[in-house]
Amino acid sequence: MPGLNRLILDATLAERGDLRYTPAGIPALDFTLHHESVQGEAEGQRQVACELRGVALGDIALELDRHRTGATLRCEGFLARRYRTGQTVTLHLIRIQETKGH
Repeated sequence: MPGLNRLILDATLAERGDLRYTPAGIPALDFTLHHESVQGEAEGQRQVACELRGVALGDIALELDRHRTGATLRCEGFLARRYRTGQTVTLHLIRIQETKGH
């Protein structure tokens, strides 16, 4: 069942957990992003603010672990359930780039 599931978000790294390893030995890092911007909607402008939880696995977890809380990042990934049987959505990070701010 193919389909597009890609999110690109400029955000501040609001929280970062401790780097951990899965039972298979893969690096994993939980984090929270904070986003604020002005977006066009219904022929007007809307102030937007949100928090989004995420997880990084493998090399991207090691890369994210080098960034301090408060860093501004362009984050790219896909959305999936946080837990297999849960309803909460989380960002699975596949690429980050530090930015100068947003």
